[in-house]
Amino acid sequence: IIGSGGAAMGAALAAAAAGAVVTMVERGTLGGTCVNVGCIPSKALMRAADTLHRAQSTPFAGIRVGGQLDDYSALTAQRDDLVAHLRDEKYASVLARQPLIRLVEGEARLTGPDHVAINGRERRFRRCVVATGSHAVLPPIPGLIDVDPLTSTEALALKELPRRLAVIGGRYIALELAQAFARLGARTTIIQRNSRILPDQDVDVTDALTGYLRAEGIDVVTGSVVTAARRTAHDIELDLDGPSGRRTVTVDRVLAATGRRASTVGLGLDVAHVKTDADGQIIVDEQLRTSNPRVFAAGDVIGAPAFVYTAAYEGRLSAMNALGASTSRDYTALPWVIFTDPQLAVVGLTEAEAQRRGIAVDVARVDLDQVPRALVARDTRGFVKLVKERGGDRLLGATIVAPEGGDLIMEPTLAIRFGITVAQLAGTFHPYLTQTEAVKLAAQAFTTDVKQLSCCAS
Repeated sequence: IIGSGGAAMGAALAAAAAGAVVTMVERGTLGGTCVNVGCIPSKALMRAADTLHRAQSTPFAGIRVGGQLDDYSALTAQRDDLVAHLRDEKYASVLARQPLIRLVEGEARLTGPDHVAINGRERRFRRCVVATGSHAVLPPIPGLIDVDPLTSTEALALKELPRRLAVIGGRYIALELAQAFARLGARTTIIQRNSRILPDQDVDVTDALTGYLRAEGIDVVTGSVVTAARRTAHDIELDLDGPSGRRTVTVDRVLAATGRRASTVGLGLDVAHVKTDADGQIIVDEQLRTSNPRVFAAGDVIGAPAFVYTAAYEGRLSAMNALGASTSRDYTALPWVIFTDPQLAVVGLTEAEAQRRGIAVDVARVDLDQVPRALVARDTRGFVKLVKERGGDRLLGATIVAPEGGDLIMEPTLAIRFGITVAQLAGTFHPYLTQTEAVKLAAQAFTTDVKQLSCCAS
């Protein structure tokens, strides 16, 4: 197994459980992207930023607000301690308890259809799983490389908070980190090439999130291309070309969050007859087998969906198929979350996707100002939107914009996965006051004007 992140760990543990002898090779830091430079450190930083944000403002009368960031380096050190703890507890210690798994630090390069060189020593394998993940890439902007741009990895490694930050990109990494740094005190500008952030999502979703970000003082610039970057005596200047003409943004640091690329360079895939696509992603079939029947691949290295939980699933599946199973991957009812505040959580079909695919659907939406829990919390940002088959009762998708919307998405996820109907959702007891009532109300909204319901006697 080449790699040691979520996909690699899933593959190694599944293979060992089946009795296979496993060699895992990692050239970098054990644990891959998520625990080291992705999910864990970013969400820890965002939670800290959220805590500071709430300490500085309150919707409740009679409460004095305060709170300030005294030591950014102390905050990041605490976060790094958590990362180190989880890397040891969930990766190193787990592997140490597995007698059939051997971890080797160093380089692995395929040297033939069934041979690999590990630190220069060639070995033969029966089966191989490539799980090398992906890495952030910089956009081809003239002068960008000369202003010491940050990727998400480098932004999370900063020991000093930038005073002014430009974030190039308008998808999940850009939005999450932009809001976090803004809440920590950086004057932040988001620069998005498309006419709106998250362009694949429903318009009401992107409009809402754009409004919430702007309400926090973040400058969201859409439909604008960065044409050049340059360093002056004290600043960094970015030239933009947008709907209103040309303008210049002056900042201290630039974070480029425009995409990631599969980490396949130097693996010897061509020698092993493993095909890749134009973006360098390994091409696999539904059983995660590559063009070489002895080699399987899993995780970010094969492209979307690029989540750590799907990577772990693909790792397990690839290992079992490598050992003789013939199970196809199944992403039915796959939820995903963008951890802005409020969060965006989606499962299944969105309204926009239904329109693009010409699928006839019925849509019901309930804003959080109709949800008692949100009202007492004095935070009614967001909504729950359900999509069902036209004229039927089968739930096809859910889109949730809400504080902790990632927790709310699991109810419609289970409904889609196990065939629970919209009527059954609407008729299920939901504790009062809970935010999950929003899902019940959205289900009721297909047949009822929820504004006419009693708040606690539905």
